[in-house]
Amino acid sequence: MWTETPAALIRTFQFADFRTAWAFLTAVAAEAERRDHHPGIWNEYGLVRLELRTHDAANHVTDRDRRLAHAIDQIAEGFPLADAAVSS
Repeated sequence: MWTETPAALIRTFQFADFRTAWAFLTAVAAEAERRDHHPGIWNEYGLVRLELRTHDAANHVTDRDRRLAHAIDQIAEGFPLADAAVSS
């Protein structure tokens, strides 16, 4: 699940390996490009951390971020997680 702060929506995903994490990120990147709304991304091996915020709204969370978070959740359903996704 996503954690919402005033400054960002944050979610961490744990995949079994780097290849799966990178395939997931590739799918997220394609969706972000389609929406012209790009997440902050941190990746280490199978761990992926995403942060969503709207720069045009003074770096606050908006419905645009929530819609992208929902789309990312749908993308994640197509990838096996090593554990349940962990929010941070």
